Amino acid sequence: MARAGLTTERLTRAGAELADEVGFDQVTVSALARRFDVAVASLYSHVRNSQDLRTRIALLALDEMAVRAADALAGRAGRDALAALANVYRDYAREHPGRYAAARLRLDPETAAASAGGRHAQLTRAILRGYDLAEPDQTHAVRLLGSVFHGYVSLELDGGFGHSAPDSAESWVRIMDALDALLRNWPAPTDAS
Repeated sequence: MARAGLTTERLTRAGAELADEVGFDQVTVSALARRFDVAVASLYSHVRNSQDLRTRIALLALDEMAVRAADALAGRAGRDALAALANVYRDYAREHPGRYAAARLRLDPETAAASAGGRHAQLTRAILRGYDLAEPDQTHAVRLLGSVFHGYVSLELDGGFGHSAPDSAESWVRIMDALDALLRNWPAPTDAS
């Protein structure tokens, strides 16, 4: 019988909090059981194993970021929308580093298709419509933006920019300007041979 008060949602949220405290790679069913001061076996009626728990945390993080992104993009276009979306990822990563790491978890195709991950791509494509990019350039641009946003945020979280001048916040603004300029002047395809 499941311990009173423990639900899959409560365990997922507690796992997400634990990820923010100790790092996503340290989240296990055992660690979560210690947090609730219960036997590990009592959690298995709610989560199958540590991978299932991690997947649930990833889905929670993707959903939280998608909600924030949709709110941030409402009524914005062009560079303003681009920066708003980028700032959602950067701010979320700073507030919830473990959850942000969880959102980068590779999901199986079926789970990914049913997750908020698809909403992130849709929101990015909505921004790109303002830049008048058609396929396949739109897909290339989605990949570029994801790489820049997540690469920069990951390096910044890991202390990769140190304390050297200029400040990383200034670099972030300049990168948004550069991305905006690139998207407004997207290069024509070249022969790949």
